[in-house]
Amino acid sequence: MTNQGPNSSVIELAEIVPQNGEVFLTWEDLWVTASSLKGGNKTILKGLTGYARPGELLAIMGPSGCGKSTLLDTIAGRLGSSTRQSGDILTNGRKQTLAHGTSAYVTQEDTLMATLTVKEAVYYSAELQLPNSMPKSEKKQIADMTMKEMGLQDAMETRIGGWSGKGISGGQKRRVSICLEILTRPKLLFLDEPTSGLDSAASYYVMKTVASQSQGRTIIASIHQPSAEVFSLFHSLCLLSAGRTVYFGPASAAIEFFASSGYPCPTLQNPSDHFLKTINSDFDQDIEEGPTRRKSTEEVIDILIKSYKASDKYKEVQIRVAQICKQEGEVLERRSRTSFTTQSFVLTRRSFMNMSRDLGYYWMRLAVYIVIAVGLGTIYFDVGLSKASIQARGSMLMFVASFITFMAIGGFPSFVEDLKVFQREKLNGHYGSGSYVIANTLSAVPYLLLVSFIPGAIAYFLTGLQNGFEQFICFSLVLFTCMMLVESLMMIVASTVPNFLMGLIIGAGIQALMILSGGFFRLPNDLPKVFWKYPLHYIAFHKYAYEALFKNEFEGLKMHDEHQGKIHLINGEDILRGTWQMDMEYSKWADLAILLGMVILYRLLFLLFVKAGEMVKPTIRAFTPTSPNQINSAETPLHESAV
Repeated sequence: MTNQGPNSSVIELAEIVPQNGEVFLTWEDLWVTASSLKGGNKTILKGLTGYARPGELLAIMGPSGCGKSTLLDTIAGRLGSSTRQSGDILTNGRKQTLAHGTSAYVTQEDTLMATLTVKEAVYYSAELQLPNSMPKSEKKQIADMTMKEMGLQDAMETRIGGWSGKGISGGQKRRVSICLEILTRPKLLFLDEPTSGLDSAASYYVMKTVASQSQGRTIIASIHQPSAEVFSLFHSLCLLSAGRTVYFGPASAAIEFFASSGYPCPTLQNPSDHFLKTINSDFDQDIEEGPTRRKSTEEVIDILIKSYKASDKYKEVQIRVAQICKQEGEVLERRSRTSFTTQSFVLTRRSFMNMSRDLGYYWMRLAVYIVIAVGLGTIYFDVGLSKASIQARGSMLMFVASFITFMAIGGFPSFVEDLKVFQREKLNGHYGSGSYVIANTLSAVPYLLLVSFIPGAIAYFLTGLQNGFEQFICFSLVLFTCMMLVESLMMIVASTVPNFLMGLIIGAGIQALMILSGGFFRLPNDLPKVFWKYPLHYIAFHKYAYEALFKNEFEGLKMHDEHQGKIHLINGEDILRGTWQMDMEYSKWADLAILLGMVILYRLLFLLFVKAGEMVKPTIRAFTPTSPNQINSAETPLHESAV
């Protein structure tokens, strides 16, 4: 590119006309404010103007809290509903939504399935993102080529790893995250802090790989403090401080800009270190301007901003943005994805494999359930048919319906990790919520049957409950549906509560309330009418689980009571009505049907909650500060996560 002065007659139009699917992105006079927890507002971005071109890597730099991620999220269309923005963001000179397949966003965190190998993760992603019309062999070919481009060919057979076990390195994980998003060959790529958490060598190789992908692609990355080697890879640089532009232009010209403004980079010092130290106002240290003169950081930042606005670079940015906006390029059309049925099938296979390899999902629970079932069976071993066994049978069945199912919350860590992957992939448009919920349900069914029937059989036959095939099947099915209900409940909690510990507490608390109102610890007729009886007793699935298990066990059972040498027979139906106050107007199968209906209801609620999260779009409302005083008055303390 030819760097001509701002007063040049024409900047070559060929440089700014999108060709062959290329994407130019511009933003002009961009303001963003966010609402704080205390009800005030904070202005995060203040009148930013810039552009990104095909074939270049634009780096957004600045100290912590300067608005790097906010700028990236804004131009990528990812701002949350608590923010307001004004200004024009144009793609190829048009206002258009960035669509799946044409743009990709790589988050700061590597949210990946730890149990999959690199090849499996990329293959599954290719099957999900690439259209049905493409043969499976071609999808694999694209996946292999993309892994090779990202330098992952030597790690293809290695598991990704994570909290559950060691796997590939941090730099390789970052490259896998990028690899998953460029399978559709997007023309616009956003990366949020791609070097975060990596050492200098890993950062360099990751960014070198990213820079090598810029041919015909527009790449924008927010980055905190790159090494000198990484900095040399940038084509353009956007330097921010407190939401204002300090410099925008070629990265190689930034050193000259600082030198001409009176703050040259010392010899042998990393340019990015010098820039960030100079414009970091958090510590407000005086900066030397010579042997005797020193200025505060705020004064230096003001000088640099004024120097930039008076420079040729600023005028050139204005001219280029204006000319790009005049040249209306092609409309970015959403690329076709695979069908809903294929998505559900692929996700089911992937989820089934993940569950089979993740010890925390079901295998550890199965082992614990077997131990508890053996303990339960030996404590209540062969309870017999005496009157004393009535309470023993009831306690055993209550424990099965309440506390064994309660332990399903042990899988909550795995639920959360699974949900994180889903939220990333859903946000990037890989698939929808419906296919995920269906796949999550179908893949869990075989394992839940396993952890229901094996421990259930041990506890059932050791205790000596009714020796009938129908009774055992009903017992196991009730246990299975209760497991499904608890898992569904915990998935709902995981989708609504972002904090892991809070999710465990809330999930356990909800179940505790249901157990208390279920009708065992306090019989149904003795429950306080307000709240506990109406409505909680009828909402709690434990009511129907107790009824189904108790009817399954006591109906048709003849028990005996020896009194003064005489044996009296006791009908199980009389025990259900009198001792346990069960509703006998409907059968145990009706209770089981209600439980199955609640499973469907809980899963639909889970779908509703994840759909609600999907429908939360950025709230874009006009906001134009009219004066510096208005800006200052709006800057109230803001929660850190909002920035």
